[in-house]
Amino acid sequence: MLLIENGYLIDPKSGREGNYDVLTGGERILKIGRKLAEKELSGETLADCRRIDASGLLVSPGLVDVHAHFRDPGFEYKEDIESGARAAARGGFTTVVLMANTRPCVDNEETLSYVLRKGRKTGIHVETCANVTNGMQGRELTDMDGLAARGAVGFTDDGIPLLDESVVRAAMRKAAALDMPLSFHEEDPRLIVNHGIHHGKASDYFGIGGSPRESEIVLVERDLKLALETGACVNIQHISTREAVELVRRAKARGHNIHAEATPHHFTLTQEAAIRYGTLAKMNPPLREEADRQAIIRGLVDGTIDLIATDHAPHAAYEKDKPITEAPSGIIGLETALPLAITELVYGGYMNMRQVIRCMSFHPAAMYHLDAGYLAEGGPADLVLVDTAAREEAGNYLSKSSNSPFTGRSLNGVVRMTVCGGRVVYEHRALSAAS
Repeated sequence: MLLIENGYLIDPKSGREGNYDVLTGGERILKIGRKLAEKELSGETLADCRRIDASGLLVSPGLVDVHAHFRDPGFEYKEDIESGARAAARGGFTTVVLMANTRPCVDNEETLSYVLRKGRKTGIHVETCANVTNGMQGRELTDMDGLAARGAVGFTDDGIPLLDESVVRAAMRKAAALDMPLSFHEEDPRLIVNHGIHHGKASDYFGIGGSPRESEIVLVERDLKLALETGACVNIQHISTREAVELVRRAKARGHNIHAEATPHHFTLTQEAAIRYGTLAKMNPPLREEADRQAIIRGLVDGTIDLIATDHAPHAAYEKDKPITEAPSGIIGLETALPLAITELVYGGYMNMRQVIRCMSFHPAAMYHLDAGYLAEGGPADLVLVDTAAREEAGNYLSKSSNSPFTGRSLNGVVRMTVCGGRVVYEHRALSAAS
């Protein structure tokens, strides 16, 4: 049993906020109240508890990331399910939804079972999407019924955009019947000369063609139209352009099953970072212009973008050391996502902590129909304790990889403890020494 005392609790589901104690037992929350040790708990119960003084700390639901790559199976030298789970716990995440672009990809029940079986051996909840199309070839739908029955929580070919409109429409109709979300990587490769670098100042700097904003806009427009037509639940992944944000805003006014996610790197950085950091700031879709960054923040503020997701994409150092046109796209994000959200959005004056926590816990859990992202008696004992005022330099990652332009940057918000299923799965050295 854990008794977390004197923390400032935020529950984005009920709206409860204030100083509360939380008592956990087994995998559930037993009690939430004030001064539980004095007023409600027996001496015997207290003797069985580890008491944690959370004075000055935020107590929130464990974070839920709906866009992470653990590279397992097939690319375990970049990351594996165990190391990815450790990185997630350090970042305050108690649930992650993995993408399906592994090798082999998750287009079959055997690979799906492998990922879920390995995930159950970690300290956090590891869920996974299955693929939309066989072999991620964009032509033939997977056995979506069978994969759903075996535990997939959604479907995506993330990394490979779906170009055949008839396939997308069929996938949406099937997903709507299953009441499961589809997540879309919106970049039309037919319009892209070089992936990962914005067509503009950054591409000019490197002397390459780059990736134009139109590559995102055309697919977002198509897929939102189809989503409204079919009633499917869709997630526009890692949105990067102001035009796409506006398209989502208009679509959400017409249908409640439209979702969009922003990554911390897209609401923090612009193409200037690609010029400064080179391949460490190369990602798909690329970092774009300041007007796009501001549009993404406005979308988060007004609810157009309802999810903050990491797109945690580990790569080996030797891969990122290649020339700009050869290095793979992507950065790690699980261990910096919450500090970046606190630093850029809360301390930047755009959002309050309740809004940020809602986008990083309750909303993503709700989209995937997961029992997560809230704090309530009888609910899951998945919590994170955060010192929102403390600052710490990004680095010393628990991920196998370290490909991040944020390394060495001082950020607000230090995760002091992560609790999943009533067990402490990460504890910061400072809290460990004090409690």
